[in-house]
Amino acid sequence: MVKNLCILGSTGSIGTQTLDIVRAYPDRYSVYAICAHRSIDKLIEQAREFKPEVVCIADESLYEPLKTALADLPVKVWAGADAIAEVVTMPSIDVVVAAMVGYAGLRPTIEAIKAGKTIALANKETLVVAGEIICDLAVQHHTPILPVDSEHSAIFQSLVGEDQSEIEKILLTASGGPFRTFSLEQMQAVTAADALKHPNWEMGAKITIDSASMMNKGFEVIEAKWLFGVPVEKIQVLVHPQSIVHSAVQFTDGAIKAQLGAPDMRLPIQYALSFPERLKSDFPRADLLALKDLTFEAPDLNRFPNLGLAYEAMRRGGNIPCVLNAANEVVNLAFRENRCRFLQMSEIIAQTMDKAAFIAKPSYEDYVQTDKEARRIAENLL
Repeated sequence: MVKNLCILGSTGSIGTQTLDIVRAYPDRYSVYAICAHRSIDKLIEQAREFKPEVVCIADESLYEPLKTALADLPVKVWAGADAIAEVVTMPSIDVVVAAMVGYAGLRPTIEAIKAGKTIALANKETLVVAGEIICDLAVQHHTPILPVDSEHSAIFQSLVGEDQSEIEKILLTASGGPFRTFSLEQMQAVTAADALKHPNWEMGAKITIDSASMMNKGFEVIEAKWLFGVPVEKIQVLVHPQSIVHSAVQFTDGAIKAQLGAPDMRLPIQYALSFPERLKSDFPRADLLALKDLTFEAPDLNRFPNLGLAYEAMRRGGNIPCVLNAANEVVNLAFRENRCRFLQMSEIIAQTMDKAAFIAKPSYEDYVQTDKEARRIAENLL
């Protein structure tokens, strides 16, 4: 049976690689809707190739040029945040690939869960900001959430056939990013161009900067807590520069199961789309004989304090992870625009977490207000 996909963030790294899989398996997957923020040229190109039912752009100022460019195609053209939140609920859609960047992915993911769509989740900020609400809604609406992140996919694969109550520890691997061996003095002078040179992975700009600062790994700790129902104290981060062991699970009997593979995001994307099946692929293979060593080391929280801030946010609970995410989105952009130094990002995030109003049991509306407040505080601190 062909699965109809709605791809949120179709022009980004995850979205374009999802379309690679659709090209490889046109008998299994059909593109029903594609959505992007403002990459109009790439969105038009995708619409012409895949001819979806709906093409949606978040930036409403681009609605008319998009509609004009696609006037000769039998597609619906929508624009704006409300339209994106509506498109995910369309009855014909089977799977929503949630690959929008940042906080913007929260609302459409909530609406897709309420509509009972299978979620292939690449937007980790959704669980960082509102993990409790997301998990409660998924249970209430019997909605599967399948992880697309390579690390969470690895954990998910390691748990297939296992009892989750027997988890002793989750071993979450990190490449260490481009500054793994840099001293604090060296990190004072790094630029966005330096940070965007990831040693192993091809990703979008925002997540590549988060990887360099290890905030991405902090987000993944929070995401793992919600996806797999384990306290953060049972999630251990290991720096693994080779990026071959994508993550592992240690069980109560001492056994460790890991998922290994070449660093290629198409593998976890395809697994999320095909689960519980495994489909053949021509993705690169990890040649274990060619690997001289696989090394692991503890993260240095002195040089990479963002990871520690993520653990602190989860310990404080309530709306603090939402504050963490909002402040990070502000400073991440500021660093890319040369308005903020690399090490200054952590300082501003920590100060924002201390200044923002604490809400112990936040509602969705509380998260919306918290996001606005935290962004305002972070911008003022900049």
